[in-house]
Amino acid sequence: MLLRRWFPHVSVAMAGAFTASAVLAAAPAEAQPTMHHVRYTVGATQDIANAEIYYRDVDPPNWADYSHNPYLYTPNAEANLGPNQPWVLEATLANPDDWAMVVVGLPGPTTAPLDEPGFVCELRVDDVVVATDSGTKGALCSIRPW
Repeated sequence: MLLRRWFPHVSVAMAGAFTASAVLAAAPAEAQPTMHHVRYTVGATQDIANAEIYYRDVDPPNWADYSHNPYLYTPNAEANLGPNQPWVLEATLANPDDWAMVVVGLPGPTTAPLDEPGFVCELRVDDVVVATDSGTKGALCSIRPW
C-alpha cells in the first residue's frame, strides 16, 4: 500500500509488464513451411558412363547465400545411364518453385552427343509432373527458368 501511495505508477507498470509477458508467452510459434516431396528422374536413350548430374535437395536459406556459393547447395552425382537404367533421387523442399532443379550432361567435352532424344529428365513435385526435358547433350528440369 505504501508503494502505491508514493509510487502509483509502479503497480500499473508492473501489471503491464506481467500482462505483456503473458501475451508473449502465449504467442504461437513461428509457422513451419509446408514441405513438398520432390522426385528427380534422369535417363538416357543409350548407354552413357558417368553422366554428370547436378541437383538440388535442400532449400538454400536465401538467394544471396545461394549465389555466393551455388555448388554448396547443388550436389553432383555421376551415374551410368541407359535404356531402363534411370537415376532417381527423392528430396523434400519447402520452395520447389524456386529451388527444385536437376540437370544432366555429358561427362566430358570430347564425348559425342547422344542420338535423339538423348538425355531425358522428369521433375515431380507432390507426385505431379511439373517439368520434363530432353536433349542430345544434356537436359534441364526445373520450374524456375534458370
